[in-house]
Amino acid sequence: MTGIPIGVLASGRGSNFAALVRGDTSPGFVRVLLTDDPEAPALALARDMGVEGEYIYPGPRRTCFDVASEKEWAQFLLERGVELVCLAGLMRVLKGPLIDAFPGRILNIHPSLLPSFPGLDAQGQAIRYGVKVSGCTVHYVDRGVDTGPILLQTPVRVKPTDDREVLSRRILDAEHLLYPRAVKLHLQSALSKRLN
Repeated sequence: MTGIPIGVLASGRGSNFAALVRGDTSPGFVRVLLTDDPEAPALALARDMGVEGEYIYPGPRRTCFDVASEKEWAQFLLERGVELVCLAGLMRVLKGPLIDAFPGRILNIHPSLLPSFPGLDAQGQAIRYGVKVSGCTVHYVDRGVDTGPILLQTPVRVKPTDDREVLSRRILDAEHLLYPRAVKLHLQSALSKRLN
């Protein structure tokens, strides 16, 4: 394939990975999927979609990489020519080596309208706080937790009958539409700067 190679990092089922493969991310294309779980359904999904999928040991802690492992992840992506990294349900905080290797070129999608409800269980937080509108956000990754600059957002109405699961499904549907749009916007802007 021709275009700008994208690496997707995921921990679970890979629905946002699939949305990026199927969506219009031109001039980018998904080159590789990396996961921190050897049993992640996203690996089988990558195989079915004809995308290289790999598991690389992330280190012993459940919520973050150790520095050596994160360096290995960064090296793997660089060796495959990846120019943009997209987090798609990766359940780990980046320590630094990936951020250093891809400055301003790591995106994440989060199931709330940041800066509201960062971190885990954003949908549950929205239900507990009784907000009328939640949504999803694509933002650049920095060393904080969901604190990087916002690229795009989509609102999702919270209905009085919603529970966490129902709201999560509706927000996920919005994520699948928003993430390819955000990637396309980032890459077209980066390409325009490169050409000028």
